[in-house]
Amino acid sequence: MTETTTPARPSVLFVCVHNAGRSQMAAGFLTHLAGDRIDVRSAGSMPGDQINPVAVEAMAEVGIDITGEQPKKLTDDAVIASDVVITMGCGDECPYFPGKRYEDWVLTDPAGQGIEVVREVRDEIRGRIETLIESLS
Repeated sequence: MTETTTPARPSVLFVCVHNAGRSQMAAGFLTHLAGDRIDVRSAGSMPGDQINPVAVEAMAEVGIDITGEQPKKLTDDAVIASDVVITMGCGDECPYFPGKRYEDWVLTDPAGQGIEVVREVRDEIRGRIETLIESLS
């Protein structure tokens, strides 16, 4: 009798400073587009007290609801548990562990921006998420 093992699902962690805009939109897109094929986490080095309402509005426009999310504090455990760590403007605040795949996505911070700017950030994030999913498949 041969034993078959299911390969572990890849895990992605999105990190920005407040975990209120970019990282939440990225997590929303990855969850929406990859379903249960990829584990998704997001966190912030200095989490805000709520998700950016303009980011929530921009995501709702493309049929993705992130209203149930809350900013979370970045922990070493979250990084250790992730295969890919994608940073978005938190620089040296993000802990580094050897053997992890790191990407730094340079994106406009949607904090304090109007819906037009946030839509541009959202659309750029979506394109990067689609590329990320292909690289993990």
